[in-house]
Amino acid sequence: QVQVEESGGGLVQAGGSLRLSCTASGLTDDDYAMSWFRQAPGKERETISCINMRNGGSIDYGGSMRGRFTISRDNAKNTLHLQMSSLKPEDTAMYYCAASSSRYWCGIPLDEADFPYWGQGTQVTVSS
Repeated sequence: QVQVEESGGGLVQAGGSLRLSCTASGLTDDDYAMSWFRQAPGKERETISCINMRNGGSIDYGGSMRGRFTISRDNAKNTLHLQMSSLKPEDTAMYYCAASSSRYWCGIPLDEADFPYWGQGTQVTVSS
């Protein structure tokens, strides 16, 4: 059984930084992708970044987040990270991590249907 769990959310002032982590267990190899998403109140969920766990290749999807958010992985620990800097109040949202089905590679566009394993989310609140 695959389980995904996020951590690292919290309250931060505008301009600050935060690092989210996500661990995935129950996956049998590294031939899959993991991705970060976020959803603000009253808004649709949006894709932040996707990374291929096998080779580390990644794609950033969010224009407003590009250059401020960086996705990375630690294969030895089946762990995904999202380093967020220069945070803005509009970054306030629930942040989700998800793991893809086997043999999936990040692409454009990214279809959430290719990510069957989701965490419960971690709240990030940026105060002005």
